[in-house]
Amino acid sequence: MNRITRRRFLGRSISAVAGSTLALSAYPGFTSNARGANEQIRVAVAGIRGRGGAHIDHFQSLKDVTVVAICDPDKKVLADKTKQFKDKHGSDVTPYVDIRKLLDDKNIDALVIAAPNHWHSLMTIYACQAGKHVYVEKPVSHSIAEGRMMVKAARKYDRIVQAGTQHRSCPAVIEAAGDVQAGKYGKVKWVHCSKLGARDSIGKVTSPQPVPENIDYNLWAGPAPMTPVMRKQFHYDWHWQWNWGDGEMANWGIHYIDDFRHILGHDDVPTKVIAAGNRFAWDDNGQTPNMHFALFYYNGLPIVVDIRNLPDPKRKGGKSGAVYLSSRGGNWIQCEEGSIRISRGGGWAYDNDGERIKQYKGNAGSNHAQNFIDAIRNNRRQDLAAEIEIGHLGTAVCHQANIAWRAGAEASVEEIRDSFKKHEDAINTLNDMLEQLDGNGIDPAKDKFILGPALTYDRKTECFVGPNADKANKFVTCSYRKPFLMSENL
Repeated sequence: MNRITRRRFLGRSISAVAGSTLALSAYPGFTSNARGANEQIRVAVAGIRGRGGAHIDHFQSLKDVTVVAICDPDKKVLADKTKQFKDKHGSDVTPYVDIRKLLDDKNIDALVIAAPNHWHSLMTIYACQAGKHVYVEKPVSHSIAEGRMMVKAARKYDRIVQAGTQHRSCPAVIEAAGDVQAGKYGKVKWVHCSKLGARDSIGKVTSPQPVPENIDYNLWAGPAPMTPVMRKQFHYDWHWQWNWGDGEMANWGIHYIDDFRHILGHDDVPTKVIAAGNRFAWDDNGQTPNMHFALFYYNGLPIVVDIRNLPDPKRKGGKSGAVYLSSRGGNWIQCEEGSIRISRGGGWAYDNDGERIKQYKGNAGSNHAQNFIDAIRNNRRQDLAAEIEIGHLGTAVCHQANIAWRAGAEASVEEIRDSFKKHEDAINTLNDMLEQLDGNGIDPAKDKFILGPALTYDRKTECFVGPNADKANKFVTCSYRKPFLMSENL
């Protein structure tokens, strides 16, 4: 009755800081006072394409909140958004190319960060030093070490810092967390977390591409290496290159990883991890895996995280597998007396016969920005749904999975099967992944998996210890470029 039924699971939708040139003394506008109940909260948004553009409109729509400044190193995007803001909202917004100049503006109370991943930590630290509160998009950091520096900065400068993992404000996840932690379905036996959604290859170039004239590449790169651009599309596709992005594990996986942490009440990260996968089928400039699964142990509890970006032509959806896969993902939390299967927007609890017994209705966390504003007004970081330490720990799990893969080497399917044999769901995940690869014409005997070593993580030092730690710890932090440096001297 409690046997893991992976094919049934996958066959249906679950859904139905900074030692920089800037110092605190550079910001005479620093204040720790809360805003009054009727005072305007003045917000700036950094990184205004895509998600950042949505943040401009959303924060502007909140009561007694005004977007007063925007920032982007792409001068064309900046000019277009400045004009759009005037046309849509009937007021002016001050444009900045350089985040450091924006933070000198005393007319700003809070910074919303939707810049590329490699900027998230340093911008957050800069903003805390400048006396601004921060809403920082997921993944909050580009490495485990700099995530901890963000927490330190928030504490030292007493700032309200919210992570953009908006499911923390979703009623469905909150209610499910209450039920699971109260033992309503008995002891949790295992967890399967997945995000299965097809993407296209980013294409391949064999020589460096010119940086568009409208982009200040020095400011775009910031703390990251200012290396030649080896991708067709300058924007967005940096997600799949390690200098700037963290792959799908931290791009989409973070939402559902943070969900299971929330539901289970985890206040730290797993201590054991092993991972496998690769970038299959695509001969492109991407570096991150498009098929990636990891087996974690949290105080003995097995958790499989399963992230895929290839279509699934042998199953429903045919050649356009993206349509079908887009709805597949979320968390299956198996307990002794039932299970919860929940994704963005809600889910259900099931008994052990597979019958629905309770619905969890959600809204994907639509109140998350308001929660941030309310915490600023009340000057209470404890009111935040996703305070920065929660954001750091959730993101650290993504980094653990990525590191476990990056520390690996080519392996046969038999070697992978042997490494994961202690947990049935991990073996079933591998079998399902092999079937999907076969549907894409991939022979893993020729196009091999990368298998990482079994790693042990020390929660106190936030580093790996024991066998193979040397292979893993080189990925715990990032390199930084002058003058955008990161150091312990906050």
